[in-house]
Amino acid sequence: MALQTEYITVTDPASQDAELRHAADILRRGGLVVFPTETVYGLGGDATDAEAAKRIYAAKGRPSDNPLIIHLAYPEEAEAYAHTSPLYYRLAKAFMPGPLTVILPKKDTVPLSTTGGLDTVAVRCPAHPVAHRLIELLGRPIAAPSANLSGKPSPTNARHVAEDMDGRVDAILDGGESEIGLESTIVKLDGDTATLLRPGGITYDALCMVLDHVSVADAVTHRLAENERPLSPGMKYRHYAPTAPLVLLSGERERVLDFLRREQKETDCAILCYDEDVPFLDQRNLFCIGAREDLAAQAHSLFRTLRQADRANAACIYAPLPPTEGLGLALYNRMIRAAAHTVKHID
Repeated sequence: MALQTEYITVTDPASQDAELRHAADILRRGGLVVFPTETVYGLGGDATDAEAAKRIYAAKGRPSDNPLIIHLAYPEEAEAYAHTSPLYYRLAKAFMPGPLTVILPKKDTVPLSTTGGLDTVAVRCPAHPVAHRLIELLGRPIAAPSANLSGKPSPTNARHVAEDMDGRVDAILDGGESEIGLESTIVKLDGDTATLLRPGGITYDALCMVLDHVSVADAVTHRLAENERPLSPGMKYRHYAPTAPLVLLSGERERVLDFLRREQKETDCAILCYDEDVPFLDQRNLFCIGAREDLAAQAHSLFRTLRQADRANAACIYAPLPPTEGLGLALYNRMIRAAAHTVKHID
């Protein structure tokens, strides 16, 4: 039976404690509450409640082997749920609160249903004031993947959440647009080693300024091996995807523009393009993702424009292949999965 989803707008957490206490009570009773973070919106449940984790998986239609991130109010709260290390606290000092998730060996206080059956747990401290206060009021961590149907583009505002989650959750907290627009960076710590599993707003270069050595998992840019288990969210080979097939284009700019102009005349396509390319293309089903060199703007708009392009009901969607340097690596990681690794080089 569908739930009657409650919508709550939170513009000032400091003066809306009653609304946030109400949301925390829903979580305390085992319910699901969608809340804003600086990255994307999260689909939250009590991280210490095994049944709440199962309800999260059911609401998303998500495989239960895909681990959930637990959200804490303060970095030191991880002590109750994970085996921390000096490396963890070095990262926490530099990047928390903020868009960083750290994977650590878990303690028994976290149910296996929350960690997807893994003996590790992913922890982060969101910087968004609504998320922070909600966790404080609950008094325990909130397990939360992105608040979208499994595999679809992550939501960066409450309207996107409603498209996927209305009737599936108890409440949606509307805190406006997410600032970053891509999910958190995920780093796995194993002793003295650190591995980047998912790039995000905190770049590889930024991590290397804090840690002596950071390796990059093959799955950041390549498909998971057959039957390989995901160690963190977002590692499935097709993820963040619109309904229409997405094709990423690489090649010289003029050749790519020539190809797109032909496709616009001959096929039913939608296009994600850089601002500079707008004057050279037909405006029908054209969606701007930001200036070519403005990777932060592209990150902020990516999931929104993927959803907009999908509503055009085109036969396919074309988009530029991002670079793999700096924040571009996070864009590349999301888009290569959204496209199921479909890249067309234009000669």
